[in-house]
Amino acid sequence: MKIPARIAPSILACNLARLSEECHAAIDAGGDFIHFDVMDNAFVPNLTFGAPVLKSLRDDGFSGFVDVHLMTTDVDRLVGDCVAAGANSITIHFEATHHVQRALTKIRASGCEVGLAVNIATPLDAIEFVLDDIDMLLVMTINPGFGGQSLIPAALPKIERAKRLIDNRGLDVRIQVDGGVKVSNIRAIADAGADTFVVGSDFFSAQSYKERCGEFRAELA
Repeated sequence: MKIPARIAPSILACNLARLSEECHAAIDAGGDFIHFDVMDNAFVPNLTFGAPVLKSLRDDGFSGFVDVHLMTTDVDRLVGDCVAAGANSITIHFEATHHVQRALTKIRASGCEVGLAVNIATPLDAIEFVLDDIDMLLVMTINPGFGGQSLIPAALPKIERAKRLIDNRGLDVRIQVDGGVKVSNIRAIADAGADTFVVGSDFFSAQSYKERCGEFRAELA
């Protein structure tokens, strides 16, 4: 059975001075959930926002689904902070902790959905034994840290391999991609096996979010 495609606008590319309004607009335009990039200027060379901003977003009335993508070290502490702030799903990086399975188990025990991200150079063999512990595998299609980058072509065969690995195991694990997703390439990414698409610059730079989301959906149809 074909898994319905999901569009996840990334607020890294939105007008952060109007965060709540932008999140509501992204969902009203047809986005399925919000992608919330937490960067610590240690694991990646950028500093963004964290749990207090998510809590403020919730306090302002945003009730949509939020997937927190931790591009950070110290994931064990930050998981608890993000759960308390209102995360629905938390994605950590394989490369960010020595005890990946323990961190994934902690997320599951919190009641959040569980995501695991792998950088472009991380072999999929490294995560084979924790696939049973996750709901979503995030295959990075750029080197994490900054929005507006172009998709790295080597990511496409990696997505194909991830899809085969998951299907061969009979697992109910979604494949998300993050980085350089545009109207012009989302079909090729889907054909490789992805079903969940983080969209940043190409979404929030559009004059009409609804029209841009419609363009993504048309390519995926």
